[in-house]
Amino acid sequence: MGQFSTLDDIRETLAAAPGPDTTALEGAAARNSQLTKPPGALGRLEDLAIWYAGWRGTDRPSMTAPQALVFAGNHGVAARGVSAFPPEVTAQMVLNFDAGGAAINQLCKAFGADLSVIALDLDSPTKDFTQGPAMSEDACVAAFTAGWDAVNPDADVLVTGEMGIANTTSAAAICTALFGGTARDWTGAGTGVSGDALDLKTQVVADGVSLHAQTGDGLEILRRLGGRELAGMAGAIARARTVRIPVILDGFICSAAAACLAETTKGALDHVVAGHLSAEGAHANVLKHLGKDPLLSLGLRLGEGSGAALALGVLKGAIACHSGMATFAEAGVTDG
Repeated sequence: MGQFSTLDDIRETLAAAPGPDTTALEGAAARNSQLTKPPGALGRLEDLAIWYAGWRGTDRPSMTAPQALVFAGNHGVAARGVSAFPPEVTAQMVLNFDAGGAAINQLCKAFGADLSVIALDLDSPTKDFTQGPAMSEDACVAAFTAGWDAVNPDADVLVTGEMGIANTTSAAAICTALFGGTARDWTGAGTGVSGDALDLKTQVVADGVSLHAQTGDGLEILRRLGGRELAGMAGAIARARTVRIPVILDGFICSAAAACLAETTKGALDHVVAGHLSAEGAHANVLKHLGKDPLLSLGLRLGEGSGAALALGVLKGAIACHSGMATFAEAGVTDG
């Protein structure tokens, strides 16, 4: 269980997190060079399998226990009219997840992932970040800890997703504060706002960033501009690192949460790959800052962890080829 009392406790844990198993990395690279295929013929699948092997600590890994976590939270800034949907939709969608009716439920079934949905104080929205910090330190730590504690240490890959009306506003504010540029560079349609509504949303982001941007590292920006579901995802991603579980990121909001870790401790996302490129305009820019190339680009912008869950199929294929293919020696094939 997470034993965090302060953000400094989290910072210390991030700094002490382990890296990949170098012996497994070297062994996986050696195995890859001996498989019955021309060098590099499987493209990114080869690098993906070697990366996965390093974090799982074996040169011939398997993927049998994927976990998906969807965190839900409500945002006080929603009262400013930044979303096309009212805050009640967050709780309604949680019920839909629980009933098995959402896209993420279908994708988890399709790829064999165990799905849990964690609703974080939906009756107590965060504060309007244009007026002050979205969360107290205690509230941020509690949400982070909920994410940390939700990770199954026996999982062999983790997908994180979210649900929270107004959380693209929060993500845009976080990215503007962390990476610079203007609010307009980072603010997009989200649930479908346009015209005057998009102008309002952009101004809300600008106001929040103006109040909080120069106040500290990624965790402090998460506290001031984030939401409980973003802190929950950050906690789950951080916990996965400590037990060497590889993580697949979802879209813009998930990537913004992960960026808060990256902007706190160098290398905090070495165990992470980007599952897909969202149609939310600023997502490509976040991934560029994080140095992550997406596995898929299908025009998705749903959230819920849906793009990351779909990318489980790509990762599973990479691992199957790496661990299941014969070497030239085993197959009796001449290695040219």
